[in-house]
Amino acid sequence: MPNQTHQAELDIAVDAARRAGRLQMDHYERLERIVHKSEHDVVTEVDNLSEELIIGAVRAAFPGDAVLAEESGRSSGVVVDATGTRHEGTPAVASPDERLWVVDPLDGTVNYANGIPVFCVSVALVIGGRPAVGVIYDPTRDELFSARAGDGAYLDGVPIRHPAKPKLLDAVVSLSLPTSRFALRERRIKKATRVSRNMGSASLALAYVSNGRFDAFIQGGGLSLWDIAAAGLIAEEGGAKVTAADGGPWFDLAMPAHRIGILAASVDHHPTLLGMLR
Repeated sequence: MPNQTHQAELDIAVDAARRAGRLQMDHYERLERIVHKSEHDVVTEVDNLSEELIIGAVRAAFPGDAVLAEESGRSSGVVVDATGTRHEGTPAVASPDERLWVVDPLDGTVNYANGIPVFCVSVALVIGGRPAVGVIYDPTRDELFSARAGDGAYLDGVPIRHPAKPKLLDAVVSLSLPTSRFALRERRIKKATRVSRNMGSASLALAYVSNGRFDAFIQGGGLSLWDIAAAGLIAEEGGAKVTAADGGPWFDLAMPAHRIGILAASVDHHPTLLGMLR
């Protein structure tokens, strides 16, 4: 029998992600406003509209749940609790049953604003401090990655698995390391693998590990909970080993925004790549 755990939540996440993706394509290459929220990051009106759409869908279906959203134009997350009150930062988990939706309405905004068709919508449900449902939707390819904890990973409803390659030297890796701190380690990884890429959308690249489009995902830092909650679950449920860049747990609600590093790879190659990062 198919696993029906959190099916209603998955359905809401899928529908909201698809509707946000359609909104993004309606405005694609027709933006009216782009705001520089930091030296290397921007936000568009579509980020805000997409976020409002997703939060509205979650609030209508599950009014008692909290939401942690990137909230376009801010550098830290904003939690919207069950009363609709907004709080800066990330909440502590009060009980194993506490439910928190973690949303990145448009991951890859710089790509989107420049007409580069590599971006996605990320929606996850965290229960008791652990991702339970994850959805990544790529509107340019109309592809939807999804997972529920313990139920495997799916692409457009079809089960997928990470096809581990026997040789690390054949690996295609999503690689993003701060060169000032990781220059030597970056050279080691590039020498040990076939080729590295940086797509500009961490959530989409991490989801690609679930079906082997990327053999590994390595980012030394700069990520936030909304970048990894859905995609990390999808990669893990696809059979990849996912950890923090230092080998610790990959998801913790206490992690500060823009400080998270992730390593995802096959069970066989993960220890080797982790050793190269140390």
